[in-house]
Amino acid sequence: MKVILTEKVRALGNIGEIVNVSPGFGRNYLVPNRLAVLADEGSKKQQIHNEKMLAKKIAGEKQSALNAKAKIDGMTIEMIKKVGGSGKLFGTVTSADLAKELEKKEVFVEKRMITAENAIKSLGVFDVKVKLFKDVEAMFKVKVVIDPKQAEEMKLKQEEAAKKKAEDKAKEAQMLADGVTAEPVVELTEEQRLKAEADRLLRS
Repeated sequence: MKVILTEKVRALGNIGEIVNVSPGFGRNYLVPNRLAVLADEGSKKQQIHNEKMLAKKIAGEKQSALNAKAKIDGMTIEMIKKVGGSGKLFGTVTSADLAKELEKKEVFVEKRMITAENAIKSLGVFDVKVKLFKDVEAMFKVKVVIDPKQAEEMKLKQEEAAKKKAEDKAKEAQMLADGVTAEPVVELTEEQRLKAEADRLLRS
């Protein structure tokens, strides 16, 4: 059934919006609690009456939405995340995550109102839209950066790998200069390393 919301109902809609709900929810909860009225599509007179009745409330809610828009537009939220070996995040930044970040800045919006133009699954800057009210939308940016601790660990690993590579090249060059041919180094898998370690312990 269709109802016109006379109050803002969380996870359902704003004042003045026509929404579809189950008959039981509409007749047993929304209407008795004065949160909504039945939307009689066949009655133009009733529709005009409802619009007039809600005009003041709608104007108030719209102004609140405009105030929130003024806070959100141009805002940049920085989120610190850990990444996997492929550079992708462990999980996706969700609308619920973004709602919590906005709340920290004293902007309260429901997660259903937030839409990222592209799924936030990697480091970078992303545009996010917030539908605050009918014809009232705000835009902000989300900047996802790597966890500084993880970045430092990755830097150290890269430096160690570069150092080892340089040492191996220097060793190989010295062996060539001495007329010694280096045997190819076979990189063991984790399973092979564990087996070799087990064999060494059994022999000791």
